[in-house]
Amino acid sequence: MLKDFKAFILRGNVFDLATGVIIGASFGKIISSLVSDILMPPIGLLVGKVDFSSLFINLGSAQFTNLAEAKKAGAPTINYGIFLNHLIDFTFVCICIFILIKIIERLKASNEAVAPEPACVFCCMPVKPQATKCPHCTSQLQGRAIGL
Repeated sequence: MLKDFKAFILRGNVFDLATGVIIGASFGKIISSLVSDILMPPIGLLVGKVDFSSLFINLGSAQFTNLAEAKKAGAPTINYGIFLNHLIDFTFVCICIFILIKIIERLKASNEAVAPEPACVFCCMPVKPQATKCPHCTSQLQGRAIGL
């Protein structure tokens, strides 16, 4: 059992996954800070000087002027402003990850060498490597009749 666990841990995939989780958590904190500290204040100002994180619905009978007072009193509240902040955080994280994946895919595609397609030496048209007869000129293809 211990030997199997050691083999599992030492596989490259586990380390790649752990690295991805750690980087993803740090990336999420950066995006959360971007949203809550840089993007939301101007949006709140444009909407009418609203601090989204302080928006709540009081479910109790007592009246509170802000969320901090309601939490301090232990009143039941629906904190939809905090939910909106988290929703915007999630959206921005998804957009950033999508952009990063597209950039990485583009870099991988440009680094991959495109293998030349074999061509018939008689008509120079592309031919599948396993073909025995050229589909264009119907020449019999044997060994060296296909040029690269």
